[in-house]
Amino acid sequence: MNNHNQHRHSGWKPFHTVAAAVLLACGAQAAASVTNPVIGQLLWSEEFNGTSLNTSTWTASDGNGCQINLCGYGNAELQTYSPNNLSIVNVPFESGTRALAIQARRETVGSNAFTSGKVDTKGKVQVQYGMIEVRMSTPNIATGLWPAAWLLGVSPQTWPRNGEIDIMEMGHKASVRAGAGNPSANHFVGSNVITYQQAACVPGNETCAASTAWQTKNWYIPSTSLANRFVTYRLYWDESQMRFTVVDNGVERNMYDAPLPVNSSALQAPFYLLLNLAVGGNFTDAANPSQVTAPLPGTMYVDYVRVYQLDGKGTVKLGNQTVPEVGKFGVFTDNTTVNNKLVAGTSSDIFLWNAASTGAGNTPPAEGSNVIAWNYTAPNQWFGGGVQARQARDLSNFRNGTLKFRIKIPANVSFNIGVGDTYTNQNWVSFPANTTAYGLVRNGEWASASIPVSTLLGTKVAPQSLLDMFMISSDAARLPATTFQFAIDDIVYDSGSTSTPTPTPTGPTWVTQASATSLQFNTNTGSWADVHYTVNNGAQQNVRMRLDGGTNTFVAGGLKIGDVVRYNFTYWDTTRNFAVDTAWQSYTMK
Repeated sequence: MNNHNQHRHSGWKPFHTVAAAVLLACGAQAAASVTNPVIGQLLWSEEFNGTSLNTSTWTASDGNGCQINLCGYGNAELQTYSPNNLSIVNVPFESGTRALAIQARRETVGSNAFTSGKVDTKGKVQVQYGMIEVRMSTPNIATGLWPAAWLLGVSPQTWPRNGEIDIMEMGHKASVRAGAGNPSANHFVGSNVITYQQAACVPGNETCAASTAWQTKNWYIPSTSLANRFVTYRLYWDESQMRFTVVDNGVERNMYDAPLPVNSSALQAPFYLLLNLAVGGNFTDAANPSQVTAPLPGTMYVDYVRVYQLDGKGTVKLGNQTVPEVGKFGVFTDNTTVNNKLVAGTSSDIFLWNAASTGAGNTPPAEGSNVIAWNYTAPNQWFGGGVQARQARDLSNFRNGTLKFRIKIPANVSFNIGVGDTYTNQNWVSFPANTTAYGLVRNGEWASASIPVSTLLGTKVAPQSLLDMFMISSDAARLPATTFQFAIDDIVYDSGSTSTPTPTPTGPTWVTQASATSLQFNTNTGSWADVHYTVNNGAQQNVRMRLDGGTNTFVAGGLKIGDVVRYNFTYWDTTRNFAVDTAWQSYTMK
């Protein structure tokens, strides 16, 4: 993922109109209501009752942001984060409670005058919908401390396109608190949602970040200081609405006057969790160390984080959720038969990088009803654009395959085709003017090219984590001298193989091909299990498997060679005493 996903800002523009991991529980069909919710089963929790931080769930930050080329984490923060500032302790002011302690200290490390702690579940736990509950306390924040419990979208897209959900944060500038009647920093806690919105693309806000908290009531003002006492923060979240509340002394109060509409697809995707205590920065009134008045050390305690079903909805996934693609993968195609594909506006975005030189074109499609058509209108200027996935895609099975696409572009225009991964690596191949390259006949009409994936990736691009699936740009040394239209269509990666190796039956789940027409699903979990599967992206089948001894089996028949079966299992984990859903996998019949 891009490192830019790891920052947060204040002062945003308004929120206009206003994809071997495990999955815990799955959503049921029910009418959702965040204002009158039915809270269901506990899907996942972190109780922080152990002796140390569970590193299989949480990653501790180490550094001041410069290590990811984002010094101050994009907010001019004054601290450096260290795992040494994190511990699991007995809470001093509440007997019998153990909690995660995140402590800010006045100690110099390098150029930073403060240290503190931050943890996240990136790549380890991700949440989509449900009721998320965080019980925590904050220290005396005075001026300069900035505690937060929040979420970022797992999408590799740069912030704010991936989405940000701030369940709680404190430490706001006095000018922000003035809109609530000038309460002290310890009597003011807010929440926020940040997304990319085209209407927020104005001078001074080049990221196009739109904030629900911008000039909007989004806070709770307690009668008693929040310092060194526990309250519970809740996010009620479904596919259409979000509601933020605070439970204080048994009374639940809304942050916003009404639920927020989910008006961005980024908010309908999985998110990961973050907990941190920042010092200073442009969210606070402490721009430099001398302006920090908070008594230090100051400790933020998190008793637990819990995720419940909300009206039957909500999922929690553990581990890396990027499943390797197989066979043929469509980047932009209508009619070509593929195993899986991106859909513009749903699982991908099409970007035009230089609107000063290029706009929408009117070239008809080469196939189907959709086409990427552009009109180059500014001679001697550069052009470029591409298709970017909203989730990282694993094309490691395609190293020996090809990228095929169709293009209609004048023969005298030189251009480059490239790809990029989530680590910001890129590679480009050249298509010179009036020259046949990679099979592309340059006659100005629709023609096809086929680039070996190994050539396209070069030496640095990681196929297991691709983000920019297809890019086109002008040749910097040979910019077009005249206007023209060009179009791209039928972009498909072909692995050169129609099958994927049979998983080794090591359990707890696996499949075996029983014949050319049948596939057997297996689990050895010792209790009940269901299998969910589709054939060639058809209707999903949900079947309770047959338990014989400690093994469950089910045989799907009526298949044929080349059929792509996508499947996952739900089984009862007798050791951990909860239901587990596995990640979706694919098997191609041989």
